[in-house]
Amino acid sequence: MIELLTTAEMAEADRLTIAGGTPGLELMENAGRTVADAAGALPRGRRVVVVAGPGNNGGDGFVAARHLAERGCAVHVSFVGDPKRLKGDAALAAERWSGPTTPAIPAALANCDLVIDALFGAGLDRAVEGLPRAMIAAMNASAAPIIAVDLPSGVNGTTGVVMGAAVNATQTVTFFCRKTGHLLLPGRLHCGAILVADIGIPASVLETIKPRTFANDPELWGAAFPQPRAGGHKYSRGHAVIVSGGLSTTGAARLAARGALRAGAGLVTIASPPDALGINAAASLAVMVRQVDGAAGLAAFLADKRRNAVLLGPGGGVGSAMREQVAAALASAAAVVLDADALTSAADDLAGVVAMIAKRTGRDTVLTPHEGEFARLFKVIHEDHNVQAKLEKARLAARSSGATLLFKGADTVVAAPDGRASIADNAPPTLATAGSGDVLAGMIDGLLAQGMPAFEAASAAAWLHGEAANAIGPGLIAEDLPEALPVVYRRLFATLEKRAAKSP
Repeated sequence: MIELLTTAEMAEADRLTIAGGTPGLELMENAGRTVADAAGALPRGRRVVVVAGPGNNGGDGFVAARHLAERGCAVHVSFVGDPKRLKGDAALAAERWSGPTTPAIPAALANCDLVIDALFGAGLDRAVEGLPRAMIAAMNASAAPIIAVDLPSGVNGTTGVVMGAAVNATQTVTFFCRKTGHLLLPGRLHCGAILVADIGIPASVLETIKPRTFANDPELWGAAFPQPRAGGHKYSRGHAVIVSGGLSTTGAARLAARGALRAGAGLVTIASPPDALGINAAASLAVMVRQVDGAAGLAAFLADKRRNAVLLGPGGGVGSAMREQVAAALASAAAVVLDADALTSAADDLAGVVAMIAKRTGRDTVLTPHEGEFARLFKVIHEDHNVQAKLEKARLAARSSGATLLFKGADTVVAAPDGRASIADNAPPTLATAGSGDVLAGMIDGLLAQGMPAFEAASAAAWLHGEAANAIGPGLIAEDLPEALPVVYRRLFATLEKRAAKSP
């Protein structure tokens, strides 16, 4: 499933399932058994320590302990907290465990072959202190592999924030759906390999919960993805415009133009100031170059509605001239992508930019900040200490601006003004190289030119960007990314065709 649940939504999935007739203890039994199955698949010795807490996560741990003991493992439960606090299904699961249980101490983890982290799970909402923190430190110091139940203890399941300290798991076994905290950083860095187990919660509960956050995957946006058709031609595939900076900063625009072209736009034009016209023209083949001077020139150029998507910012320069060009673009009928210098320039008049976006009814606008640009552009949201999670920040920024927001990073979040959001988990660290963001912005521009809606276009571009980088591998430079897209597209189209064939 591509749906990502908050901890509150997962609790509602449990509640709806139990209300539908499935006992909670049955769900716990299924969860614990899948953890034991995952443990059995790891190469290890027989000595297992289950670090269990007093909640339902601990109950899952007791079930896993019982199943592992029945399979011949020497299992010890190291319990954190007061056993009298166990209640409900967790208490019943503990009663069914007949093996050794002792109060938790870090020394209990000495010389074990496997650790089961069943301390907190996804519902943690407070800082980890005292004995629980000491046990997390002991688990991390152990040389044994660690299987986390639902989520590594110490990670907030909704925000991905580490609550003071967190387990570094070898593998995480979660249930029904991944949580947002599994994909958001830094939580994702603590999860290891993630296994999603079916424990008996029916997919139909999602119709009631209606989650608004999704893993960024072709399943999310594939139906809207533009594919070449036999009757199509270059004019039917859109005309993407990239606004270039001056003579010394043309490389960014050319990278973006190449990204737009490889993304499938039928025509791509670099709108170049006079001083950069020569170098832009000399360095471009399939990409066209036209002289466009300042905001007035851009307004006139975009008056031709066939030029239906425009990107501003890469190498464009910061200041009043850029702000005027942004205003001209936002006043046009074209879909608009604001990146890099356009975002920094807009930070001086965010209210004015938002007012212009509000007038663009039915016309797409995408903002693509990295963390520093986000802080400058959305200063109030960035400095609000009550808003710590990247996902929440992105949603607030999208709603307040009226634009689709792509918040860059290894966990790139795309948020739409209507509350939908995607989180990417396929971006390799090799993307941290000069110019890669320019290519990404160009890809968004190219997909918008082909008529893809803003949220889907930004999500698809982020996914394609990551897949292209994975296809190249180590040694990646930004120029490689557009050239890797044909291979990625072949795989994508094959996947989309298979899914279409399976659809009723």
